[in-house]
Amino acid sequence: MYELKTKETDHSVTQFIESVESEKKKQDAYELLDIFTETTGYEAKMWGTSIIGFGSYHYKYATGHEGDAALVGFSPRKAKISLYFAPGETERDELLKKFGKHTTGKACVYINKLDDVDREVLKELIVASIKYLRERYPN
Repeated sequence: MYELKTKETDHSVTQFIESVESEKKKQDAYELLDIFTETTGYEAKMWGTSIIGFGSYHYKYATGHEGDAALVGFSPRKAKISLYFAPGETERDELLKKFGKHTTGKACVYINKLDDVDREVLKELIVASIKYLRERYPN
C-alpha cells in the first residue's frame, strides 16, 4: 500500500522559517506566510519537513488512491521558493502570464524571490486554486 510522505505535522512553522539559511529567503518566507494566511483565512501548518500549507482537502483518484493535502502552500527551498497551487486549475495559465519572473512544474510555481512577482496576482492564484479544489473535492 502506498504511504503518503507529505502529511500535516505539528512542527513549528516559525522554527522552520528560522532554519532557512538565506536572510532574503527568510524575509520572503515571512511575507509569504502573511500573504497566504491573510488570503486563505487558514492557519499555516507544516506538511512534511519543508512545506508550509494552508487548509486541506481530501482527494480520491479513480485508481482508488486517496489522501489529504494542503489546499495551497509554499516552501523556501535552497535554490528557489516553491509555490504550491492546484494542478489542472484553469485560470492558472492566464494568471501566470501576469505574475512575473517564474518557472513552472506540474503543481509548483518556482520563483527566485518575492520581488520578482506581482503580489496581487499571487493572491489571485491562491484564491483560484482553493476555489478549484473545493469544487473538485467537496467534503
